[in-house]
Amino acid sequence: AQEEKTKHKGYDPTNLFTGGSVSFSLSGGYYKLFLAGVHPHFGYTIARWLDAAVVANFEYYSQRDEYNNKYHNTTYGLGAFTRIYPVDFLFIQAQPEYNFIDVKYIPNGSFTQKSKDKVPSFLIGAGYTSGRRDKNTFGYLSVLIDVLKKPNSPYVDGYGNMLPVIRAGLNIGLNRHQKSNRRF
Repeated sequence: AQEEKTKHKGYDPTNLFTGGSVSFSLSGGYYKLFLAGVHPHFGYTIARWLDAAVVANFEYYSQRDEYNNKYHNTTYGLGAFTRIYPVDFLFIQAQPEYNFIDVKYIPNGSFTQKSKDKVPSFLIGAGYTSGRRDKNTFGYLSVLIDVLKKPNSPYVDGYGNMLPVIRAGLNIGLNRHQKSNRRF
C-alpha cells in the first residue's frame, strides 16, 4: 500500500491556541510600586517557529512616592503579540497594545483626584517555555519592557524608566482531538 502524503495549506484548526498569563512587578526606593495583571490570549500557530495572537489586558498598579502621595491605576486594553521561536524552548516576543487607564491620585493629606487616560505601549522581550512538543500546549515565563516609555504607561515608573514586566502563563492547544494534516 502506498502512503498518501498531503500537504495541508491554509487553515488548520489544530493550530489554534488559547491561554493567558499573569504579570507582576515590584519596585523599591523613592517610588514604591506594585503591579499585577491578567492577560488572556487567543491565537494561531502560523509556522513551527511563529505564533500570533490577540490579547486582552487587565492590570492594577499602585505607587507611593517619597512624599507619601499615592497613585492607583486600573488598566484595561487590547493588543496582539507575535512570538518567534528560534528553538522549541525559547521565544522572542513583540506586543503592541492600546490601554485605557483609570487613574486615582491621592495627595498626602488632601482629597482624591481622578482622571482617565489612553496610552499605547510596545512590549518586547524574551521567554522560556516548557517546550512545544505537544504543538501548542506549554507553560512559559517571559520578561518584557515597554520601549515606547509613554507617560502614564503601566510599564513605566514615575521617572519614566522602563520597568521589567515578568509574565508567567499557559498556552493551551485547541482542537487536539482533530487529526491534523500538518506535522511539526
